[in-house]
Amino acid sequence: NYLARLGWSHGDDEVFSTEQMIEWFTLGGIGKSAARFDFAKLENLNGLYMRDTPDGELLDALVAVLPHVDGGPEMLSALAEPDNRAKLLLAMPGLKERAKTLIELQTSSQFLFARRPLAMEEKAAGLLDDGGREVMAGLLPALEKQSDWTVESLEQAVRDFATAQDLKLGKVAQPLRAALTGSTQSPPIFDVLAVLGREEALGRLKDL
Repeated sequence: NYLARLGWSHGDDEVFSTEQMIEWFTLGGIGKSAARFDFAKLENLNGLYMRDTPDGELLDALVAVLPHVDGGPEMLSALAEPDNRAKLLLAMPGLKERAKTLIELQTSSQFLFARRPLAMEEKAAGLLDDGGREVMAGLLPALEKQSDWTVESLEQAVRDFATAQDLKLGKVAQPLRAALTGSTQSPPIFDVLAVLGREEALGRLKDL
């Protein structure tokens, strides 16, 4: 798709199938100017195709590249556990929304298999040091009461806690993301809570 667009165009169409390209191709569509290889545009297009790829197929594609990238063999070892593979598959809808390459997908999913206590990125540690630990200490009992560990129930519990403490949701969600992932970037935080599971999520909060 991207290579075809380097020297040829069909109006403003950026994304098309092989069949459409064959149907639309004419010599008049070939550009006269030299093509410029734009890696940012290539990554954006790749991300679009990744989001359209079924989760299972995308997981298989990720597994295929893991032996050849930094940290890949360790993740491959973790994925040998059926529960971990199921966890990654469950997280895939949120993960692939933010990833443009398989490498980004690998990097953003590492929090799922991280050993406790989590290593914190500098910005994540800053959120926790700036009052975040105290907020998490207050949130922990509210989450421990949750028997229905679903995205909807967890979101309501966190929102109720924020309201009761007269806090904006971000003041709770941001340190919660840091505590659960060691980062300031992740899939939606309520998805993270649900995918990690009750025992692991509560354990990471207790580690603070």
